[in-house]
Amino acid sequence: MKTERRLKQLGIELTKATSPMANYVNAVRVGTLVFFAGKGPGLPGHPLPVGKVGREFTKEQGYEFARQTGLSLIAAMKTELGDLDRVKRIVKVLGMVNAVPDFGEHPEVINGCSDLFVTVFGDRGRHARSAVGVGSLPRGIPVEIEIVVEVNAAPARGSRAAAVRKSASRAKRPSPKQKSAKAKRR
Repeated sequence: MKTERRLKQLGIELTKATSPMANYVNAVRVGTLVFFAGKGPGLPGHPLPVGKVGREFTKEQGYEFARQTGLSLIAAMKTELGDLDRVKRIVKVLGMVNAVPDFGEHPEVINGCSDLFVTVFGDRGRHARSAVGVGSLPRGIPVEIEIVVEVNAAPARGSRAAAVRKSASRAKRPSPKQKSAKAKRR
């Protein structure tokens, strides 16, 4: 099943990927691995959530923030890859929870993102993971998550990216007229 169709079935509409807040990029590709920069929660048109899990926010609210962050990461994947079916596997998730010192349920919070990835990508969404508590996060957000994704080397057949690649390769080949002219010059 196509990932985009799965998102529609789930009633999920992706927003535009957020821009980096400083001097970095959303993603860096090395071979078939794509390293995505950390993202945080937030919904368009709403104020950025600020506070610590275990004080301003409950574990359940933290779970929802991690899910929102997962949606932001999927939007970044879509922007970077063009086609979510290029995701071969979510390899690694690092979830950071801005929590009070005695809070110990970081895994339950980051499950919001992990559960989303498995729901959207199926077995391709199962990943290795670390869930840690931190003393603070940028702008005071309650959750930040970064991921590593393995991608298929080439865009899926029939995708826009594959069509662009095929068109570019045709443009590099000489036309029959060019071949004939070249043969006459010899």
